[in-house]
Amino acid sequence: MRELAEREIEGGRIVSGSGPRGSRRVTVNLAESPLGWLRARGHVDARQFEAGERLRADYETAALGPRVTMHWDAGPRSRGAPEALDPTLAQIAAKRRFDAAIAAAGPRLVDILWRVVCACEGLPVAEKALGWPARAGKLVLGIALDRVADHYGLR
Repeated sequence: MRELAEREIEGGRIVSGSGPRGSRRVTVNLAESPLGWLRARGHVDARQFEAGERLRADYETAALGPRVTMHWDAGPRSRGAPEALDPTLAQIAAKRRFDAAIAAAGPRLVDILWRVVCACEGLPVAEKALGWPARAGKLVLGIALDRVADHYGLR
């Protein structure tokens, strides 16, 4: 999916807004994930990309992200204590796969992996949030994705 938008470059960073005429501008795909961006520029290989996409698919199937819409499930049929809704088997299996992949990545690598792959934060944003120096996240993310690819048995 492509959702293109014009952005201007200010001080080496892409910002939204209109600057003076003649400023440098770039077209960005707003629908592209940070992992897809890294793959398109050769910073992660096909195996690492596939591992990240599987991890994100498990994350989304398990519905681990925050709810941003109304809860539309049916309410209880009778008065009294509401019945607990059973999660689907697909959600349970995805949650187990996600937890196993995160455990395979290791405790020190999970932060950058989750931020970039699941939360779709860009590397500079994730590095800043973690207090890491610039460009350190790319190396650590590569190691984490290699471990997840090993876990998934990707070649």
